[in-house]
Amino acid sequence: MHSDRPVEALLFTRAGCHLCDQAKATLEQAGLRVSEVDVDQAPELVRRFGNCVPVVVIDGRPRFRGHVDPVLLRRILRARA
Repeated sequence: MHSDRPVEALLFTRAGCHLCDQAKATLEQAGLRVSEVDVDQAPELVRRFGNCVPVVVIDGRPRFRGHVDPVLLRRILRARA
């Protein structure tokens, strides 16, 4: 079933992370609505992710770590349509 609502992505990030900024830009260019979570705001998230950000979650599944591959992102979005 196709919806006109944008796909939502959860982006685990931290301040000053250039890879996080790039990931957000790639997701937004693909038309996703991005919600950001700063991992440094919660000790549990710091333990969970350490320095491994950004992490992109789509449909409840972690899809990317460190770098968002635009080709793979398009495949993921096509597969869910």
